Amino acid sequence: MGFTIATWNINSVRLREALVVRLLAEEAPDILCLQECKSPVEKIPLEGFAALGYRHIVARGQKGYNGVAILSKLPLEDAGSEDHAGLGHARHVAARLDNGVTIHNFYVPAGGDKPDREVNEKFGQKLDYLTAMRDAFHADRPERSILVGDLNIAPREDDVWNHKQLLKVVSHTPIEVEHLGETQDAGAWVDVTRADIPDGNLYSWWSYRSPDWDAADKGRRLDHIWATPDIANAGQGSRILRNVRGWDGPSDHAPVFARFDL
Repeated sequence: MGFTIATWNINSVRLREALVVRLLAEEAPDILCLQECKSPVEKIPLEGFAALGYRHIVARGQKGYNGVAILSKLPLEDAGSEDHAGLGHARHVAARLDNGVTIHNFYVPAGGDKPDREVNEKFGQKLDYLTAMRDAFHADRPERSILVGDLNIAPREDDVWNHKQLLKVVSHTPIEVEHLGETQDAGAWVDVTRADIPDGNLYSWWSYRSPDWDAADKGRRLDHIWATPDIANAGQGSRILRNVRGWDGPSDHAPVFARFDL
């Protein structure tokens, strides 16, 4: 069984419904994982997605904030969700395919502007969320699993446009990278994107604040696809659809794709 999976922080699924429909029509991934849906589940606009064959959905939502959804052409069963760090946020949902592969869709807290939990509660929440993820993977080591989502951390030097300038900027600080690394190690997760594309600068997010994001190219790789070691070798064909960031009324994130032949 082979399938293509994509992950995309859509920054409001209702506002950008047309962009989701366009991506599904043009790229046709078998599974699309969305983050920051900003919608209760019952108000996610499913009709247009279903018309393109995406009749299966597993989601967690809340009004105006957060929210994660998995849209699929393939049958799914709801595999639950975790409220890591007890934040009461819709930041995780899991689904299981017929072949037994579990897909985890995460939206890790962004962490605010100041990389100091003493003055910035949101940064503390981010670190606590990652610690809770780590502990969960230690307690129950995942198997035959894929983890995708906006993890809001660019871990490698070539995952950001300027490593030195961003060392004190939230998303690339050493403490965040350390926490993400511990989370990854706890589940023995393999970074499928970097296994496929091991060298060179690679970004999936460009700030709305840049007047010409494409020319400035001050990006960060915040969106990830990981897999457990038992299926990681089946992952291939990784790519980031940079051009989607340039669509009209875009999200500030671009979709990340990978194919799994299982």
